[in-house]
Amino acid sequence: MKTNYFFKAFFLFSFLTLISIQAQERHYYQTDFSIQDFNERRAKIFDAIGTNGIALIQGARSVDGFEALRQTNTFYYLTGIETGHAYVLFSGKRKTTTLYLPHRDIGRERSQGKILSAEDTEIIIKLTGVNQVKAIEFLSSDLAGSGLIKDGVSILYTPLSPAETGTDSRDELVHGHARAASDPWDGQASRESHFKKLLNERFPQFVIKDLSPTLDDMRLIKSKKEIEIIRKATQIAGLAIIEAMKSTKAGVYEYQLAAAAKYIFYQHDAQGDAYPAIIGGGTNAFMGHYFHKTDVLKNGDLVLMDYAPDYKYYTSDVTRIWPVNGKFDKAQTALYEYIIAYKDALFKYIKPGVTSNEVLDNAAADMKEYLKGKTFANPNHLKAVQKGVKFRGHFQHPVGMGVHDVGRVRGKLLKEGMVFTIDPMIWIPEERLYVRIEDVALVTATGVENMSAFVPTTIKEIEKTMKEKGITEFRPAEKLPLKN
Repeated sequence: MKTNYFFKAFFLFSFLTLISIQAQERHYYQTDFSIQDFNERRAKIFDAIGTNGIALIQGARSVDGFEALRQTNTFYYLTGIETGHAYVLFSGKRKTTTLYLPHRDIGRERSQGKILSAEDTEIIIKLTGVNQVKAIEFLSSDLAGSGLIKDGVSILYTPLSPAETGTDSRDELVHGHARAASDPWDGQASRESHFKKLLNERFPQFVIKDLSPTLDDMRLIKSKKEIEIIRKATQIAGLAIIEAMKSTKAGVYEYQLAAAAKYIFYQHDAQGDAYPAIIGGGTNAFMGHYFHKTDVLKNGDLVLMDYAPDYKYYTSDVTRIWPVNGKFDKAQTALYEYIIAYKDALFKYIKPGVTSNEVLDNAAADMKEYLKGKTFANPNHLKAVQKGVKFRGHFQHPVGMGVHDVGRVRGKLLKEGMVFTIDPMIWIPEERLYVRIEDVALVTATGVENMSAFVPTTIKEIEKTMKEKGITEFRPAEKLPLKN
């Protein structure tokens, strides 16, 4: 009996210890991608750099204050490591991957929890599948050794495009760097430019080449696991928009709809938002990327919402537009039905082996037929939809780790695993009126999946949804009572 009790107790202790270790690992290392997933990605890096090349990738810098660190998308994509000031080196000749990390900061761990460091070699190799883990001070000597003539390594690849972190998308980062460069009182170089300068100064034997195109092509085709995460991000985005629809009425503020949506994000394990909420009532929507959210919603106006979560380093991009009072009027109905018809026409032609231009051409031909016999409230509305037929921006950008993800889908043959947005839109400048919706398209083996199709889209679906009660009843914002 005593022996049996001992084994039961030992088994229980072992089981609880395993659960505890797994719980700890979930705090300091991701659990979404396997070592095999990372090895497959790294193998593509080795193929790209060849035997006479090395690749060096810089992670995010540590954050100041109480902000949580968000690793760069590229570094996370290749390692899953969320430690600041980390580097990863790929040796094309040896086919090895080495992580370089700072030393343990005991004080910081005491207040923030476990942070993987150079002292965690065994656990990091077990978690990530890299070959070696070293302290950051060894990086210079290893680079010097790689550049020796006997090793035959002459090319160092590193990403030269801006690194995305959190709510960043590369297109916006590039414009931001350009604005900084034009400021004579700022004008500081980008982190990538500074990194390249240091490499050139310290290791002139290397020819520096850009790894960004290789990484962009890799990230353009999503794996099954990535698609699973993007699908969940899309579901969260859709549920958030539905909640905002239910909370809409005249007198509610734009920012209150953002609050309803963000509540849904956090309820479903999102890290926050992937970009500032775009919520524009009336003519505010005309600006396209209106982030201020300070105005009250008015009866008779439409309100546009474009919002998605930051979920496990991935996101989505869903947009809907609906009437503040819950009922489309006649003029709004004609314009909105045109947008829905265009969306259906675009999805009709998406499949592997065609290009975005073919999709746009075929959809435009369908829309010319659609417009025959259609009437609109006034000539300006008709002119807008006729221009919309010719507009080429309805087929938009990739979606993945960034809302405007890296890589190109325009002008390329579509392939299974591509994820991008379909974004039919029209502008009526005479009324400062803008109408659009946005859905997330996944190219499948035989066609396309609209990942956001469940979000209310038709007039009947939207008006029905808006009659439902939301999780909160918003009232016009009032001043907080102040007590002496």
